[in-house]
Amino acid sequence: MSSNVSERQAREVAEAAREAEWKLPSFGKELFMGNFRLDLIHPQPRLDPQAVEKGERFLGQLREFLEAEVDPLEIEGEAKIPEHVIDGLKRLGALGMKVSEEYGGLGLSQVYYNRALALAGVWHAALSGLLSAHQSIGVAEPLRLFGTEEQKRKWLPLVARDKISAFLLTEPDVGSDPARLASSATPTDGGYVLNGRKLWATNGAIADIVVVMAQVPKGDGHRGGISAFVLPYDLEGVTVEHRNAFMGLRGIENSVTRLENVFIPEENRIGREGEGLKIALTTLNTGRLALPAICVGQAKWATKVAREWSSERVQWGRPIGKHDAVAQKLAFIAGSAFGLEAMLDVSSRLADSKAGDIRIEAAMAKLYASELGWTVLDELIQVRGGRGYETAASLKARGEKPVPAEQALRDMRINRIFEGSTEIMHLLIAREAVDQHLQVAGDLLEPGRDVKRRMGAAGRAGKFYSTWLPRLAVGRGQIPRSYDEFGTLAPYVRYIERASRKLARAIFFGMTRWQAKLERRQTFLGRIVDIGAELFAMAAAAAYADTIAREQPERRAEAQELAALFCAQAKHRAETLFGELWNNVDDANRQAAAKVLDGSYRWLEEGIADPAGEGPMIPEEVKESAAAVAG
Repeated sequence: MSSNVSERQAREVAEAAREAEWKLPSFGKELFMGNFRLDLIHPQPRLDPQAVEKGERFLGQLREFLEAEVDPLEIEGEAKIPEHVIDGLKRLGALGMKVSEEYGGLGLSQVYYNRALALAGVWHAALSGLLSAHQSIGVAEPLRLFGTEEQKRKWLPLVARDKISAFLLTEPDVGSDPARLASSATPTDGGYVLNGRKLWATNGAIADIVVVMAQVPKGDGHRGGISAFVLPYDLEGVTVEHRNAFMGLRGIENSVTRLENVFIPEENRIGREGEGLKIALTTLNTGRLALPAICVGQAKWATKVAREWSSERVQWGRPIGKHDAVAQKLAFIAGSAFGLEAMLDVSSRLADSKAGDIRIEAAMAKLYASELGWTVLDELIQVRGGRGYETAASLKARGEKPVPAEQALRDMRINRIFEGSTEIMHLLIAREAVDQHLQVAGDLLEPGRDVKRRMGAAGRAGKFYSTWLPRLAVGRGQIPRSYDEFGTLAPYVRYIERASRKLARAIFFGMTRWQAKLERRQTFLGRIVDIGAELFAMAAAAAYADTIAREQPERRAEAQELAALFCAQAKHRAETLFGELWNNVDDANRQAAAKVLDGSYRWLEEGIADPAGEGPMIPEEVKESAAAVAG
């Protein structure tokens, strides 16, 4: 495939890879359609007692190991996880948390896998980076979902015990646009020959077994397309060219890896040819819960640090936490920690129960947690003041508690980019949110459709919208005593119901206003998604508070208070976003951006010297190499 593909071709590749069917109910999908299906997340599924026992036992072992054998300052200072730490994680079985016991793993539930990542990530983010890349998107998860029984029995015991895995998709000139993937897998006798260059492979610098995505050319007996392969990393032709370094996550082993004439037997292909991108996206549906788990851990830790510091630090005769400016930040941090934990718990129990399609819920959890988590840690830095900006090593050297707040902020920043940037997540979720509309009226919105298809779509649309739109006018949220079983949270639950219908109307109005051009109104779509995420988080908070009341009755009142605090904050954000849907400066910003791009404002850049020097952002040889590999 040429590295120069049209916008339509790129969209078609992405569209072909997404799951088209909704075989199970989805709370998120219904929410965007104005149908508040609270029954899909409340009451929450009860945790299996055996899974709880197994999970708690492992968490205890992991905590003991971290406290006794892992020095987070050493990892940060050396920018490397020591070998004895990696060996210890292997000894604990931490590489096989998500692999079932049948294949040599621990078989933890999604709930406890996430709790383990949160625990490890607070100790040092490089640890959760290693474990999540290995299990959430590495070899185990694609094989669990799409591998043959033979493949599972061969590879899963290895990655569950002591073989580290990685996922090789991104390329130097290819990010979230997989249609331009240049790495090739050329069919040959008994298998394929891989060529290409992969960028930003977490664990790629120390991996033993990896999953590689490459283009198979279409030909005799080959349907072609992006395909997935299990690749032993010690094969001839595999070269780790560079270990990347970042502003945070010091200690992760992230590589640039070159593949030169690497032979892979046919039995190493996962799924069919052309299913690679679908495998990647499906893997991420649940795999994305790893990032919100890590964010939840940081938010809970930020609450602890902010509480301790704000109680101890005195200014003007009072602990700083009693001054309103800081008190507002404390309430935000604590409320956000509860809301994020609620969203994660609801999504994780849904994943374990397998009763629903969680592609939207997991994506919203990733998006929401990465954005809100970043703000939480930014506020923690502000609460800590100069000590927030100072490194933990420096604090320790002068005799103070080595609180790694600045490190946590640096480490958190990548979560807004990892596994789908915020901007890409907005578009991905928006596509799923309007799926029902596209099924009904897509041929009306898409330019170039023939008259027959447009007429058929018009008939379907008329029938659907004549019944759907009137249902958006009224609902339970307008009945004063509805949802009273939620006690003090009932007003917020009623608000979610009303707001979900308002959100559905806004989507419809946007479609009628911009039609096929709606996909270019990415900021509008982003606000739509952000509103949906706030509503999902509020609903999760209400459901989670009720779960805590059932499972831990002694915390009932405090859980209700935290849920109400979070819901008040989320409602305020949602109302602000509703207002910005139609009252914004988006058009002015787009016009200004066009002038920036065409160089009209280059005079604004005068008076500075660029320490990076002059030249293209992406070297020409990288582009030429990608084009050559693509053929």
